[in-house]
Parts: sequence; C-alpha cells; structure tokens
Amino acid sequence: MDKISKLSVDCIRALAIDTINKANSGHPGMALDAAPILYTLYTRHLISDPNDSQWMNRDRFVLSAGHASSLLYVLLYLGKFGTSIEDLKQFRQLNSLTPGHPECDVTKGVDATSGPLGQGIAQAVGMAMAETMLQAQYKDGEEVFNHYTYCLCGDGCLQEGISQEAISYAGLQKLNKLILLYDCNDVTLDGPLSNSNVENVIERFKACNWNTIEVKDGNDVDSIDAAIKKAKLSKTQPTLIKINTIIGYGSQNQGTCKVHGSPLGEADGQHAKDSYGYHYQPFEVPSEVIKHFEETFVARGVEEHKKWQKQFEKYSVTHPEDAKKIVNFKDNDVSSYLFDEIPSFEQSAGDSTRNESQVMLNLLNKSLPNLVGGSADVAKSVMTLIKDETDYTPSNRKGRNINFGIREFAMASIANGILLHKGLRTYIGCFLVFSDYMKSAIRMASLSKLPSLFLFSHDSIAVGEDGPTHQPIEQLAMLRSIPNLNVFRPCDAKELASSYKLALSETHTPSCLILSRQKLPNLANTNFEGVAKGAYIVSKEAKKNQFTIIATGSEVSLAIEAQTLLLEQGIDTRVVSMPCMELFDKQSQIYKESVLGNCYDKCIACEMLSSFGWHKYARYTMSIDEFGRSAKDKDVINYFKFNAESLVKKIKQVL
Repeated sequence: MDKISKLSVDCIRALAIDTINKANSGHPGMALDAAPILYTLYTRHLISDPNDSQWMNRDRFVLSAGHASSLLYVLLYLGKFGTSIEDLKQFRQLNSLTPGHPECDVTKGVDATSGPLGQGIAQAVGMAMAETMLQAQYKDGEEVFNHYTYCLCGDGCLQEGISQEAISYAGLQKLNKLILLYDCNDVTLDGPLSNSNVENVIERFKACNWNTIEVKDGNDVDSIDAAIKKAKLSKTQPTLIKINTIIGYGSQNQGTCKVHGSPLGEADGQHAKDSYGYHYQPFEVPSEVIKHFEETFVARGVEEHKKWQKQFEKYSVTHPEDAKKIVNFKDNDVSSYLFDEIPSFEQSAGDSTRNESQVMLNLLNKSLPNLVGGSADVAKSVMTLIKDETDYTPSNRKGRNINFGIREFAMASIANGILLHKGLRTYIGCFLVFSDYMKSAIRMASLSKLPSLFLFSHDSIAVGEDGPTHQPIEQLAMLRSIPNLNVFRPCDAKELASSYKLALSETHTPSCLILSRQKLPNLANTNFEGVAKGAYIVSKEAKKNQFTIIATGSEVSLAIEAQTLLLEQGIDTRVVSMPCMELFDKQSQIYKESVLGNCYDKCIACEMLSSFGWHKYARYTMSIDEFGRSAKDKDVINYFKFNAESLVKKIKQVL
C-alpha cells in the first residue's frame, strides 16, 4: 500500500472511531475492517458526482450492512457530498443528517436506505436490473445508461433468507454489472460465525451462476483494486468478491464479537490509532487526504458527469422523444402519462377485481412506457401479465413482464431497488396472505418514500378450498398499520381504476391494491372523487339516516343489499364505501362527519377480515377474528354468516 493510501485508510478508521465514540453508540467492528474496501472503491472505481448526487448514470453503491453507517458517512464527508465534520459529531442524534442506519431521503449520497440485513443485496439487484431495462427500452439506451452497481455486505446479510432469493435471481438474470463486496470477518453479534454458519460461500455463489473472486488480505488495497478490475470484465455473471478481514481491526478486542456493536471508548480508540501509526487529534483530517479524494473520487465523478452531459445533449438531438421521456421519468413521476378520465364500466354483474386489474395493467401499458412488473410465480392467479409485452430475460432486456419466481421478499425488495434507481415504475403481486413474507420490504418502501405498487389478490375467506393457510385475516390490518402506505380495497371496477390512478400518481408513497378472487358487481354510484377522499357515501339513506354501514371491497354490495332489506322493515340506513382509510384520515373533520354521520354508536364496519383498526370509525363490526376454513367459497362465507340477512340482524339488535 502506498503512503497516501495508508494515510487515507488510517484517517477513515480514525474518523469512524471518533464518530462512534462521540455518539457513545454505533458499530465499530465492520467500519474498521471494511475501511480499505470502501477506500479502494471510492478512490479508484466508483463514479458519482457529489455536486449532483442524483445524476441518473452514476454508479450505485448500497451498504447492505447498514450498521456500518459511520464508515459510509466518513466516505461521504471525504467525497464532498455535503456531510460535514459537525454532521459526523451528530451521528445518531435526533434529526441529524447521520442517522444510525443510512436513509436515502435524509443523507445526500446515500443511494438506498439499509439496515435490515440482506435487503440491501436485493435492492442492489433491482438497481442492476433497472440499468439493463433502461438500456433496452430506449434507442441506443447504452449511451445514456451505462454504470455499475456495487454492494457491500457482511456475514449477517448472507445468513438472511432474502439474500439467497436475491442471489439466485441475480445469477439467473446474468446481471454482470452487479458487484457484491463481501466483508468476511467471520464474526456476528453473538460470537464467531462458526456458531451459526459453516457454509462454503464461494461454492454457494458458484452454484447460483456467479463469478467469484477472493481477496485473502482485507488490508491489501491493491489486491482489492485488482479484484474489482477483474469483476468488471465479467460479461455473463454477477461477481462476488470475498474479502477476508479482521473485525474491529486495531482494537484490543479485534477479531471478536466485543467490537461488533459497542464503541471502542477513548482508551481502546487510542490503542487502535496507535497501532495504525496515526497521530492526529479526534476529528482532525490531514490535508493530504482531503486533496487525495478531491483528485481521485471527486475529479473523476465530475469529469465523467461532464462527458455524459455532452453525450446526452447529442442524444437529445438524435433521439428527441426518447430523451424527453428519460427526463420526464427521472424522478419516478408518471402522472402526466395517466388517463384523464376514469374508464367507463357498465353497471352489471362485473368481474373479480383481480381480472379487472389485469385489464387496467394492459390499458396503462399503452400510455405508460416505463411500467414493469410481475409476480411471485402467480401471474395467472393474480393476473399480473401484460399481454402485449414479453418476459424480461438475459437475452431480452426489453421484456416488461418479470418472472420473480417464488421469492416474495426479494421480489418486493428488488422492486424497491428498481425505484431507487429511478426511471421505471413497478408493480408486483402475490396472494394477500403472503404479504407477510414481504412485510419488511413493504415497510422499507414506505420508509424510503418509494412509490411501489403492490397487488394482493385472494383478499378474503372467499379463497375457499385452499383453507386457512391461504385465507387472509390479519394481513389487511398489518398493512394499514404501516406509516406512509396507502391501502386500497376497491369494491368494483370504477374504484379499482380510481385506485390505480391515485397509486401511480404518487411519487413518495407506496400503495397496496387489495383484489378479489370472486366476481363483484359494478355499482351505480362509485366514483374517483370518493376514492380520492378515502371514503364516501355510495348509497344514501332514503330520508333520514338511522344507521351507517361502512364497508370495503366485496362487502360494499353486501351492505347495499342489507340496506334494501332494512328499508323494507322501516329502518333507513346509509352505506359508506371506505376503499382507503389512509386517505380518509387526511380529510377534514367536517367531511368525515358528513360521510359517517356524527353518531359513533350507530355505525358498523363490515369487512371479511380482522376487526382490528375498525373501532376508530364504528362501535360495531361484522368481521372475522379467527382463522378460516377449507371448503367451497360460498360454504365458508355462509359459515361465517357474511350475508345481508346476518348484517340486518346485527343492526336490528343494536337498534
């Protein structure tokens, strides 16, 4: 290692020690052992312009092991992204720009929110996919999109199940510009890695069609450099670079779990600095290091960005329409490409909302050229196939139908990565009950403010014979509990189309569309304006409202049927459709009372799922708070007494 490289690596390690010690909180272990890895990546390879951290053709870097955030923040400081020494001193403090784990919408230069182990790998897979898709979607697209995706992970990331889902999928898709830097320090929080894992990681990746390289000494910058250069030569495989390191390098407790997640403290921190031969005051940075980063990382990124801008100017002349779309879609905003008017649907027996969802996808495909998506091997059940498009494969990057396989968790996280890259809009689908597998990635989409679109079909006990293992009960309540997530359960085709428009108009909020397996009638009074407000009166009382029925999805038509029966018995009721609680909660109190009435005690919520969450709107519920049964759908529904007669009986008992 030459003199400036050693000084720089020592400086990075020292700043990480100071940052964590100042906060008295953080994870020094990986920050210290992986410092040479990120030093090499940033000074010799990564192309990114700190003056424009959202430049669309920059290399992407994902710190999957987000607990090593102090290391990333130090690199962002040295790389001139705007992170200051003061920001480092505010590490893990309230509302600082340096939170405990990286957040893409908080800190400039952070390409992905990370921390829940393994998700960063899948997000990086999505970013690498996005680059290939965008290259193929536009004429001469490689002139605009041509970059690498790097990801740094640790032993913990590779133990999480999502990592295997993502790794196998990346190998299948031959994402050769994806480079995974594996910090192998053989230690986890509780002890040696051998306590919990003895697999041969290299053979595991080879089995998944990855190119593999090993660096024996994680302090050997030149070997790391050579490995990355070699990885870039791969034409048909993503690359794993296994880099053997010593956790907490320089600490008296190096190589042990004691340095994983506890500050070194002043004495051990000084011991580590002495072992490096680094003799500067806390947070003091040698001018040579600042200059070195300016002359390498910063200068390279600025120069490459200038070259790209000139290239894009030429591209805009030769391909003006494509250039216009590229610019329009760079921030994930597709609102100007959506239909102005909600498609008309005849009032009739209707169809299942999963079938109508496929109609909408194919309709949107005609106006929304950057829409891509698929399902977890249930395209024929969730109806996610765009019929006029082909499959995304290594030989057909133009394909917009993505076959994710039975990988729900990775599917959601990969979609997040595609949206983090920007330029494309995604949709993904599976059965509602299996949203459980995806929950952490859905939460990550909400936290990262990504406009993900999740399509969940088979939305109730009407799944039928597959039984309680496939019949959702608590899943809708789970989804509704996630902040910054809109959950739509439309009752017919008009509400479905309205939900699609609202979901795709979002740029910072993900949405779930909850779809039925059974046919639902198209109702007379459903409308976009009502859906946009989250809830509205879908069937008014005849004269004076005596009771309000709130319903969603398939239960709205049931509620209207009960309304008719009640009126015949002299009881005048109102039916409210509430397709989206989250949008309704944002309305004024005046509007809420105008819809629900102002009598909480004369209100019932009707939904064929858990009652959890409904009591903020209604004192009474007609719901299911137990697991379902295996039988024909009609038999299961009748067993749980989800019919108009039972609803009438409940309301009469209250009155």
